[in-house]
Amino acid sequence: MMNLDIFFSPRATAVVGASLNPRKVGHMVVQNLVQSGYRGKILPINPKGGQWDHLPIYPTLQAAKEAEGPIDLAVVAVPAEKVVQIAKEAGDAGVGGLLVLTAGFREIGPAGKEREEELLSVVRQYSMRLLGPNVVGTMDMHVPFNATFAAGFPPAGDVAFISQSGALLLAILDYALGTNLGFSRFASIGNKADVDETDLLENLLHHDQTRVILMYLEDIKRGPKFLQVASRVTREKPVVVLKSGRSAAGAKAAASHTGALAGSDRAYEAALRQSGVVRVDTMDELFLSAWAFRSPRYPKGKRVAILTNAGGGGILASDAVEKEQLQLAPLALDTKQKLRQFLPAESSVENPVDVLGDADAARYEKAFGLLTSDPHVDGLVVILCPADTADPQGTADVLLHKNPGNFPVVAAFMGGEGVAEGAALLQKGGIPTYAFPEEAVGALARLYRYGFERQKEAADPLALPKGWSFPAAAQKVLEKAAGENRKVLLPAEALRVAESFGIPVAAARLATSAKEAGDAAETLGYPVALKISSPDILHKSDVGGVQLGLKDRRAVEKAYTAIMEGVERRVPGAALYGVEVQRMLPQGVEALVGMTRDPTFGPLLVVGLGGIFVNLLQEAAFRLVEIVTAGDLAQMIQETRLGTLLRGFRGSPPADEGAFLDLLQKVALMLQGFPQLLEMDLNPVLVGEKGAWVVDAKMTIQ
Repeated sequence: MMNLDIFFSPRATAVVGASLNPRKVGHMVVQNLVQSGYRGKILPINPKGGQWDHLPIYPTLQAAKEAEGPIDLAVVAVPAEKVVQIAKEAGDAGVGGLLVLTAGFREIGPAGKEREEELLSVVRQYSMRLLGPNVVGTMDMHVPFNATFAAGFPPAGDVAFISQSGALLLAILDYALGTNLGFSRFASIGNKADVDETDLLENLLHHDQTRVILMYLEDIKRGPKFLQVASRVTREKPVVVLKSGRSAAGAKAAASHTGALAGSDRAYEAALRQSGVVRVDTMDELFLSAWAFRSPRYPKGKRVAILTNAGGGGILASDAVEKEQLQLAPLALDTKQKLRQFLPAESSVENPVDVLGDADAARYEKAFGLLTSDPHVDGLVVILCPADTADPQGTADVLLHKNPGNFPVVAAFMGGEGVAEGAALLQKGGIPTYAFPEEAVGALARLYRYGFERQKEAADPLALPKGWSFPAAAQKVLEKAAGENRKVLLPAEALRVAESFGIPVAAARLATSAKEAGDAAETLGYPVALKISSPDILHKSDVGGVQLGLKDRRAVEKAYTAIMEGVERRVPGAALYGVEVQRMLPQGVEALVGMTRDPTFGPLLVVGLGGIFVNLLQEAAFRLVEIVTAGDLAQMIQETRLGTLLRGFRGSPPADEGAFLDLLQKVALMLQGFPQLLEMDLNPVLVGEKGAWVVDAKMTIQ
């Protein structure tokens, strides 16, 4: 594939639709290219010809090529109906990339979608790359290069920003111009007809001037590929994503517990988490994170010390430490004794350390040196309020130049003009600096979490063994259901499918009469449970379709009749295949193991408490099967109250967590090799003192 640097550092850039009218987009792009200091060739293109300042305007791309040589990039700013023809001319002229600013494609409806597909067809015919359509453009502050119609050009730095929204990119640019935050590259991806967020993320991995990557996304085009690329990038560079659309308003109704738990945003949450991406909820958090990750210093633990000249600031920071699930560091006795030697008697030498409002830079320096040397401290938050004796610039100099071993430090210089120069020095020096303590603690928390994830040894995702083939027993079940035009497998069928993948299940038999039920019970052994078997009934207990603890033949036959008659009365017209007879297992912890197939990322595995607790607690852990590891599965167990129950709760014996983890691994592998499966509930999965078994199963197939 062509190197996407062509969109940021081309040797020759043509602007198709260049205009002498300052109100036209084509004029703005040429002007921005010139004013940015771009040293490559700028080739304005307009059929009318003429002169743009010192630049000749060529009538066609071919004419520009003949006069100036090869053209790397064509920025297209012509009406939508002309874009496809321009693309053909670009292909004939040997242009490598098209940056199509023009709107009026897929975003306007069927006619625009057809036009976009025609454009993409031309791009592929000529082996070009396309960024857009419907974009603001691209910038590289180091080249320098500005192929946008935006006003302003931010200072060069190490933060890249990719935005699916052109308007948002313009707002971010305007914000950036008022701060000291420097940028490496900007890119608007618009309709993503060809180049998408995954392409640009991979490109930025190899861009030496980029250290932090910010992204605003409304969707992800190639889910599995994004997971693979993001997992590589985040081990080298922090990636922070503001993904809009968290609400469940767009979620479709789901027939299973799993579908209901998953909601509309769970797959994105799992995707970003598993691939190491830092997800934020607001634009403020996006930029707070940008400042944080400009620092390469990651705390090795959760223990935080707070150094402040204001008691209120220390209290706010302490509250934030707890909220962020960090810990106030217990200072060493030696540290507190040495602090007491020079601090006023009114000062606090406990954490937070309050050096009082009259503290100057020298007092900060002594306390700073002790706290950064304390073996019980992993990270430091320094707060400064603009008291009369405060020295923001001198204190900033301490944090920048008296830091032993690059200790992780963040700062909150509270106030406005009084601390502005000191805050600017810290920001320029790479120390994350904020206006309020809560923001500073949040930054330290992000640095800790990212550093913790990055230092973990990379684990390979679970994968089916080579030579694996789909089980014949499962295939037989699917063929039977297809022959009967059923999408929902009967519980006994779902159990057979699970068992064919090596997943332990509780033995069950289907009975179509009271006598058959009694015979099955005699074979399986007592006690047994009876459950209605119907593809039309997903929650059997709600309609009287379950009876438990049956200890003899007479009770089984009586229960069979009661279930069939009761369900027929409560759910008239439901297809009833009979009753499942199942041997009851020893007592244990009931778990839910489920799956729903996300259209972007594929199978989403769900684990939580099972039985009645699914509806009562509505809590579960989520992972995408595409990149799930054994470590992910172990972590899922601990993320809900299921982990607490498995370890033994209020005198109950510990359950066999190892057997449950083994079951989860087999389920994850089944999901990888079962593309026909759309939705699944294994509920309950009974985890006993020795062993784990699927007791009931629901599967919906294509």
